[in-house]
Amino acid sequence: MNTINFNPVKVGLTLTLLLLVFGIGMGIAFGIAEDSFKDFIAQGIAAHPDLHDDKSMSKIWRYAQRAHFHATGIAAFSLILITLVLFSSLTNKMKSVTSILIGLVGLYPMAWFSTFLLSPSLGRDAAHHHIITELFTYIGTGGLLLGLFILMSNILFDGFSSTHPASVYDSI
Repeated sequence: MNTINFNPVKVGLTLTLLLLVFGIGMGIAFGIAEDSFKDFIAQGIAAHPDLHDDKSMSKIWRYAQRAHFHATGIAAFSLILITLVLFSSLTNKMKSVTSILIGLVGLYPMAWFSTFLLSPSLGRDAAHHHIITELFTYIGTGGLLLGLFILMSNILFDGFSSTHPASVYDSI
């Protein structure tokens, strides 16, 4: 009987499952305590009225919702991508690297969550362009794009494959 070796994709898979737990957890938190989220926003707006306009309440609440939606959706397609990595002909090292890169996309929903957390006190624009928010965005999307490039290269062109000379890819 063949068994599947998850070791090469374990870190990326763990990152993706943590993202799924975060997204589901946010949904549960909305169901249990939606008013707490909205109160947090309202208190921040009241404390910093000069940073906000009439749309701030709904826009900031939408940032929290986007964190939830993106976390669950991105986790779902990341699980599929990591499954493709697992069954690809990539070397084990490249499977590990690729799955971690794909797993880093979990930082993108954290950008929406940080925007939600920072907006009440900094204002929407400042929170959207905060260094933490931008780092989450660029690392998350950059990791996904690079991981996707490696996976597509392998699928379409047999790139980074274990069928290539080991000396070339074992050094990566």
